[in-house]
Amino acid sequence: MKKRKKENIIFENILIEDFASEAKCLSRINDKVVFIEGPVAPGDYADLRVMKSKSSFMEAVAFNIRPESKFRTQTTCSHFGTCGGCKWQHIDYQVQLQFKTKQVTDALERIAKVDLPEIKPIFPSAETFYYRNKLEYTFSQNRWLTQEQIDSGQEFSRNALGFHIPRRYDKILDIDHCYLQPDPSNAIRLALRDFTQENNLDYYEQIKQEKGAMRNVVIRTANTGDLMVIVQFAYCQPEDIDLVMNYLAEKFPEITSLNYVVNTKGNDTFFDLEVVNFKGLPYIVEQMEDLKFRVGPKSFFQTNSKQAFELYKITREYADLQGDEFVYDLYTGTGTIANFVARQAKKVIGLEYVEMAVEDARINSQINNISNTEFFAGDMRKLLSYDFVSQHGRPDTVITDPPRAGMDEPVVRTLLEAAPKRIVYVSCNPATQARDLALLDEKYAVTAVQPVDMFPQTHHVENVVRLDLR
Repeated sequence: MKKRKKENIIFENILIEDFASEAKCLSRINDKVVFIEGPVAPGDYADLRVMKSKSSFMEAVAFNIRPESKFRTQTTCSHFGTCGGCKWQHIDYQVQLQFKTKQVTDALERIAKVDLPEIKPIFPSAETFYYRNKLEYTFSQNRWLTQEQIDSGQEFSRNALGFHIPRRYDKILDIDHCYLQPDPSNAIRLALRDFTQENNLDYYEQIKQEKGAMRNVVIRTANTGDLMVIVQFAYCQPEDIDLVMNYLAEKFPEITSLNYVVNTKGNDTFFDLEVVNFKGLPYIVEQMEDLKFRVGPKSFFQTNSKQAFELYKITREYADLQGDEFVYDLYTGTGTIANFVARQAKKVIGLEYVEMAVEDARINSQINNISNTEFFAGDMRKLLSYDFVSQHGRPDTVITDPPRAGMDEPVVRTLLEAAPKRIVYVSCNPATQARDLALLDEKYAVTAVQPVDMFPQTHHVENVVRLDLR
């Protein structure tokens, strides 16, 4: 049944048929595919409100959900369905793994269209909650109230410390308990929220961007027990900064790296701003095997430390280094993979866009007494050129771990010219990985595929592919 109300089109009691990409599901109505957002699963029935209608598909939001799917499981978080952080929490974890494997398979078969070996079973995460080592919480005067809260008739503070509502930069959901990061993440957030409100410190106003001292807080935990906190203030009032930072230092003596940033910009990024170390060291340390990696306030590190270790072991296994190879590590970041494989190689060259990350990579080599690495910073499209290869040497093995957009075509062309014996391609986006594999098929055969689940309760999947020169 279909009815119109104003300009909305609503379809009632529709069977949810299958999973789709980007954490959506799908149905078919009048031979048209409908991509559906909301906490539904195949086998459920729901009413659908159409948000976009094109000639070949529609996009809709589910409501009045009748949860009848066999794929469902009990949700844990009270914020599920409102917070956009764990959109698959209602899906049984084994089913999550099955669909992530299907995502990889579909991308490689339909986009890459290359000969494939048998795809290995996805490597599951040992922890499905409390697995993240980094979270960022935002202060706001514009708290998002759920319909249940509005209907209750109660008065709620308009201040919030939590996460952005999906597709709303100006609304923040106040979080009671988050199941993504282990303690003391929740304790720090709640204590900081209560303390700042008790002391009448204004929260940031995202729309006007002219009010509020408190902007956001980043909490990073490490597998060594180190703990970093970074507080962003929207303006410099020394008395307010000292009040907050001294409170955190006294309340949470386990913080090993306490820092703050004064950010008067229109966005929350602070890579171009000074980070002031208030107490402790200006970094924390992660450990993998006997290697230590310093993680600073601006450093990138995989947010699931335990699963990153498994991912890097698979990468090293696929590289199959014998000790005499010359290795390029593209998009090396802070040099984690480069340093992880360096002792099995003759030399490793890491290439990365961000100069600060390259500085971290060099430090990580130094503190681990690794002397056979060299790192370069620059735009990968320009940096990895035929001249660079001629000057520094042709690689025997290339490891590449690009961002979600994949490798730029000039990078792929340089790899084809350099023709290393082996390429290990680590990707967080199977679709762009598949596009690149289609280009590499000119000279390379895919000889191994291993999906890895880095982010339980979400649709995201990591994939490692080994390619050998034909």
